[in-house]
Amino acid sequence: MMMPTAADAPYIELYNSGELEERAKRLERRLALCDICPRNCRVNRLEGELGYCHSGKEPIVASYCDHHGEEPPVSGSRGSGTIFFGNCNLRCVFCQNHQISQDWQAQECNRVSVNDLADFMLKLQEKSCHNINLVSPSHFVPQFVSALNLAIPRGLKIPIVYNTNSYDSPDTLRELNGIISIYLPDLKYADDENAKRYSDAAGYSRHARTAIKEMFNQAGGLVTGAGGIAVRGVLVRHLVLPGNIAGTRQCLAWLANEVSNEVGLSLMSQYHPCHRAFKYPELTGIVEAGEYVKALRQVKELGFKKTYIQGLGSPRVYLPDFNKEKPFED
Repeated sequence: MMMPTAADAPYIELYNSGELEERAKRLERRLALCDICPRNCRVNRLEGELGYCHSGKEPIVASYCDHHGEEPPVSGSRGSGTIFFGNCNLRCVFCQNHQISQDWQAQECNRVSVNDLADFMLKLQEKSCHNINLVSPSHFVPQFVSALNLAIPRGLKIPIVYNTNSYDSPDTLRELNGIISIYLPDLKYADDENAKRYSDAAGYSRHARTAIKEMFNQAGGLVTGAGGIAVRGVLVRHLVLPGNIAGTRQCLAWLANEVSNEVGLSLMSQYHPCHRAFKYPELTGIVEAGEYVKALRQVKELGFKKTYIQGLGSPRVYLPDFNKEKPFED
């Protein structure tokens, strides 16, 4: 087999120099007193101790598939090679992925080895996917880097997408510099009280903003190549919530003024009440057309260069069912 080169993907050079293996070892050592995400649980995951994410040493993969429902520069024409990790370091009451993110007992059967994870990435590449898309990877970064180190000599050479809720540790993100081509972070809330109430995420705005700045420092604004496919950069997702619970105006203003309007922006209207949202009357509706149009006007005023929007019918389109092999196939 012909070895891939550094021209194919930025992580190849790190592998060839031995730096990737060193990063994998450093990250794995941190699992012994886990500080991989801002929860800083300090449990020994290498010995099976479980912290907030209920995840030990082995990665948990709930599903992997060629996904055609991401933003156009991510999914393209051939799909995004999406790996859905089980469990999460947030507890969003309206999570559309709650089957895999918050039912950690059900995820026990989805524990795999890092070699299995490497196999999944290679299988997705064989399907001609544009990229490997890591969904909710924050608590499994050490396992991913170890798997990547195994997959490269077997021929992995397509870009990596880091698809995250942004409750990430900057120290962990720095270990991904030169590995991740496209960062796909959420910017969920401007207000920490709402972040705590609806996602159990203390200090979310501070952690997310620090994380997104680190991502931008590494990857810069969104760059697309042939066919409009993302080559590198940051594409920020913001889900508009009913009643301005997300603080959309503040989030967008911060992003344009404190990071850059060169980042890609995905302004999402797909909110749909599910999971435990019905316990909160303010979350039982959908986003009104006026709320979304107001947000679109602000996007234009702030001068974002690459914006991706959704139709108001999107809440009926994007609900997954993880009991299926392809959760979004309908």
